[in-house]
Amino acid sequence: MEKLKIEGASFRDPSGFVFRLDGTLYRQINSKYREDYIHMRSSGLYNELVKQGLMLAHEEVDNFPMEKTEDAWKIIAPEELNFISYPYEWSILHFRSAALTTLRIAKLALEYGMVLKDASAYNMQFHKGRWCLIDTLSFERYNEGKPWVAYKQFCQHFLSPLALLAYGDQKLGLMARVFIDGIPLDIASKLLPFRTKLRFGLLTHIHLHARSQKQYADNAGSEELNNKFFTKQAMEKLLESLRQTVKSINVDMVRTEWENYYEITNYSRESFQTKKMAVNNYINIIKPQTVWDLGANTGEFSRIASEKGIFTVAFDIDPGAVVKNYLQVRKDRDENLLPLIMDLTNPSPSIGWAHQERQSLIERGQVDLVLALALVHHLAISNNVPLEKIASFLKNICTHLIIEFIPKSDSQVSRLLQTRKDIFLNYHKDGFEKAFERYFEIEKQQKIVDSERIIYLMKVK
Repeated sequence: MEKLKIEGASFRDPSGFVFRLDGTLYRQINSKYREDYIHMRSSGLYNELVKQGLMLAHEEVDNFPMEKTEDAWKIIAPEELNFISYPYEWSILHFRSAALTTLRIAKLALEYGMVLKDASAYNMQFHKGRWCLIDTLSFERYNEGKPWVAYKQFCQHFLSPLALLAYGDQKLGLMARVFIDGIPLDIASKLLPFRTKLRFGLLTHIHLHARSQKQYADNAGSEELNNKFFTKQAMEKLLESLRQTVKSINVDMVRTEWENYYEITNYSRESFQTKKMAVNNYINIIKPQTVWDLGANTGEFSRIASEKGIFTVAFDIDPGAVVKNYLQVRKDRDENLLPLIMDLTNPSPSIGWAHQERQSLIERGQVDLVLALALVHHLAISNNVPLEKIASFLKNICTHLIIEFIPKSDSQVSRLLQTRKDIFLNYHKDGFEKAFERYFEIEKQQKIVDSERIIYLMKVK
């Protein structure tokens, strides 16, 4: 009997778990979740969520190819995602949209006699141009008088980071990487400026909520509080209050360094078009199914792939650029482009229990094609990453590579060298090719007109 490979993030839920068998993704539903699952299907909630694109669809597996585990009641095969993103890779707009979608799902569940019992940000994914719930087992039957069990979780996973991003600093989103169960309310309350206490929603759901937690910590009074009768009307008012609070948060971005990159670049119109044509031609040669664009900025070149129907993840370190990209994705209703925040000098690691709950960036590869355009000089010169290490990293995440080399004579590289000593003796065309030829075969190269920049097409050896 082949052993099930249980997904690392799936062990916490007593209702079931996600696993793979022969490359196919399945979810086991345990016997204890039977009545809740039956209610979700018979009430019409499942059909309505899937119809509105708010939850992934699944197929029930009647003839499972191996013996079920002892606790198993049913096996389902959910629709698979092209890429799993994590909250610490989201912009402020990602958080806002995902939070509003979560509350919409919670309200809809209540209408069908159920409660959203898990309000984890990790259960929400941007799929086919919209946010949806990926955890089928996140609901339980509604019990009159019981408070919303996921209230604290929602506030920690969505409201805390959203408020910190809006009223603090864009880099505070990385706190979600440290606090895997959501940013604690007491920490968020301390970090937020005083003026947030003048906003009723934030005062109620973060500051007073944090004080209440502290007051009832390790105290029987907390049980007393939870046992107070909580009507359905009160539940509806709580969800609406949270929705209004999320909507009221100012998500206007502070201007950032690279969001207007294409407006200040040294490309002429002809050279920019030449670069786009070269990338387009190389993509047509490779015909990839999946693309990662590293250093994508606002996604100008990512869209060359996504508009061909190729699923593309556009990574950039700059939150402002990612927000612009995200807004364009929503405007275009682009189902194939996912903009995310990523610092490639410190990419997302494996975290959680036994380093297995959340995968590193490399673990979420390999992809058919990586775009690395106007990127190498930032890694090599701004961050002192040797060319060979860049090549070694890239060969671990892709099978093909479209990469741009920008020499020291280029004004963009010269600008980086203005404030530091030039210690980069191997940073030249021959040094670049030698470093990459250790891991890649150079299949094509094209010089960009009106510049000394070169676009390469490479394949992993």
